[in-house]
Amino acid sequence: MIDTILFDLDGTLLNTIDDLADAGNWVCEQNHWPTFTVEQYKHMVGNGIPKLVERFSPEDCRIPQQLAATLAQFTARYDAHKEDKTAPYPGIPQLLAALKAEGIRTAVFSNKADTLCGGIIDHYFGHDVFLAVRGSRPGVPVKPDPTGVYSLMEQLGAAKASTLFVGDSNVDIATGHNAGLVTLGAVWGFRGAEELQAAGADVLVYKPEEILDYLHQANQ
Repeated sequence: MIDTILFDLDGTLLNTIDDLADAGNWVCEQNHWPTFTVEQYKHMVGNGIPKLVERFSPEDCRIPQQLAATLAQFTARYDAHKEDKTAPYPGIPQLLAALKAEGIRTAVFSNKADTLCGGIIDHYFGHDVFLAVRGSRPGVPVKPDPTGVYSLMEQLGAAKASTLFVGDSNVDIATGHNAGLVTLGAVWGFRGAEELQAAGADVLVYKPEEILDYLHQANQ
């Protein structure tokens, strides 16, 4: 009986890529570095903002002190503009409302900095949709390490057998499997069906409502 669903954030619930790319390219322009396309950014995100910053920084600008300064520069810019172009994927608000109506508990687990996650979720979904919203925190390994998932599940009182993980990248599929969870690949996100299938997603879902269909079948 599935009673809990953990969602990735970027590329799963919200299409954040344009705001991430704009902030990254703004930093690149300020530092007179090459910029990147939105499609390139789709393959640079997923392992947390520090890794994103490292990826768009030129190789000779990746010493720890400079990366720390670039990270601060990016974080400030992104935080100020993180709601310029971002929007929920079509069907996500309706899915979340249906899950809540059926008593399914939902939470967010992201590699986005924890300080950014709560605000952006509240802005787009309000305060009462998710039981918990958790991003990357100091001292906790980022996805695909399952440590943070275990901690979140303990907070929720969720069991492995009754919990799904939903995400749009190979990182998310690995995260769910490392935590021992059935993991659904969100094809509408940043990476697409081929990557999700290659990563071993248990089920591919092409539209958010298919998550509800899977839930109903699993809980028959």
